[in-house]
Amino acid sequence: MANLTIDIGNTRLKWGLFEGGELIDTGAGASEELENLLQWSNNQKVKNVILSNVGKEFDEALKKRFQEAFYFIYLDENTRLPFRNAYKSPQSLGKDRLAAIAGALHLFPGEHVLVIDIGTAITIDYLTASGIFEGGNISPGLDMRYQSMYLFTARLPLIEDAPGEWNGWGEDTKTAMQLGVVNGILFELEGYIRRLEAEIFDFKTLLTGGGADFFAKKLKNKIFVNHNLVLTGLNKILDYNVHLKT
Repeated sequence: MANLTIDIGNTRLKWGLFEGGELIDTGAGASEELENLLQWSNNQKVKNVILSNVGKEFDEALKKRFQEAFYFIYLDENTRLPFRNAYKSPQSLGKDRLAAIAGALHLFPGEHVLVIDIGTAITIDYLTASGIFEGGNISPGLDMRYQSMYLFTARLPLIEDAPGEWNGWGEDTKTAMQLGVVNGILFELEGYIRRLEAEIFDFKTLLTGGGADFFAKKLKNKIFVNHNLVLTGLNKILDYNVHLKT
């Protein structure tokens, strides 16, 4: 029997189908396609489902249908986790961050892991080798930085892409903004890595999110990239709860 993991973000839905702990299929689409995913799951021998939602309010009627059809977990602050959560306000913690930490635990058990998710916002979270989520920080992502310069200045244009060439100094306003934003993020991430290196001799740096590949190529340290980290972590949390239930 299979596990289905669903991650609903601010703009889209991503899902993963797992058998025996292995991701065998995945897909993405608009959040409105959840109804179709529910019907599709009935034909895939799915037994267990977990859903993480950081988008709009979830439809209670649809949640009830999932509960009737499967062993269903709607990830929230009360969900049992395979690690200790030291975050002081778990009710406000993004559920995708919880899932990413669980994914890091699955990929690197018994190791310190710096988990960096480069999406709409950038989250930098820390998991200890003893399985404690110490917390993390949040900063604006690429598009948010571009949009803030456009919205809060009179003449700066709206930029929607990263620089094509990797030069140190912008040669016009567009490249000055691009390189300012990209370098700012790069130096920020390198700063976190250097600080952790000063405190801990050995740890893994794990990147996920839409900007993971772009920044992984530019960071000097050894970087691991996993684009299905949240789905993998959701499956880890789901399996953990299924095991406790039996």
